[in-house]
Amino acid sequence: MTTASASPLASRQMLGIALALLGAAFFATKGIFNKLALGVGIDTLTTLTWRMIVSVPVFVTLGVLGYRRKRAEAGSDATPVLTRTTLLQAMGVGLLGYYVASYLDFSALTYITAQLDRLILLTYPFFVLLFGALFFRRQVTPLMLAALVVSYCGIALIFATDFAIEGDNVVLGSLLVFGSAVVYAAYQILAKPLIDRLGAQLFTSIAMSAAGPAVIIHFLASHPLSDLAIDGYGLVLMLAVGLISTVLPAYCISGAIGMIGPERTAIIGNVSPVVTVSLAISVLGENFTLWHAAGTALVLFGVWLFGRKRKPKPADVAAAEVEP
Repeated sequence: MTTASASPLASRQMLGIALALLGAAFFATKGIFNKLALGVGIDTLTTLTWRMIVSVPVFVTLGVLGYRRKRAEAGSDATPVLTRTTLLQAMGVGLLGYYVASYLDFSALTYITAQLDRLILLTYPFFVLLFGALFFRRQVTPLMLAALVVSYCGIALIFATDFAIEGDNVVLGSLLVFGSAVVYAAYQILAKPLIDRLGAQLFTSIAMSAAGPAVIIHFLASHPLSDLAIDGYGLVLMLAVGLISTVLPAYCISGAIGMIGPERTAIIGNVSPVVTVSLAISVLGENFTLWHAAGTALVLFGVWLFGRKRKPKPADVAAAEVEP
């Protein structure tokens, strides 16, 4: 390969790495913006509703455009890209991932730190492994079990430290985010065949368009419509949750997968909790002791260990393009 031909390839690789880093960093801001919103009196369901109001139109528009392109490329005689059954399945899975898992995760932030929330959610691949072993007879290796033990030792260390300060709130918040991780793992498994069939862009559009109305109905059943009338700093936070924490990272990750592949993108994505911890300390003023540092290191090491022998397929990463 000549120097001239190697240069564009190197530039593409660097751009892919940059997009993966940006995507991970943008995703890491979700808990921070949520915590800031709580600080100015905006509850988690209102924040989640605004997230949908801002992001769903973008995903739906791009999904429709992608669907039309697929139909044009396939031609009139081809098998339909989207059937009623597939549509209903994608909508159901979307409700699971972007309504149930998101609501549990956002609610957890009312009770625990953004650091602990992020680290617990990061362990959802272990639940994917558990479901795979229980329902699909997938192999569980000693390395995977070791990774599981290491990560949860780290979470236990941070949990014990925070429990000594906050008490029962930490128990409730941790249970909520564990619930989110379990539901999101189920979403990942159920989403994979649908993503294989529809592609990540169209699947995400359908999933988000199903979850959006569900979140809004939940909001209207428990809040007056006037609670959505937010201005000033609060509105900036709501726009940030929808755009910076949801739309931008989704397309950064998608672009990175196309340029450097799903495995490298997933590995780079492990910087996300480090960004969350850094922002939680610097922006929110959360405590960070030696115990927090040790627990965070154990969780990250466990996740890295888990990923060493597990090369994610494109669909595995695509399903995670939009976090709960």
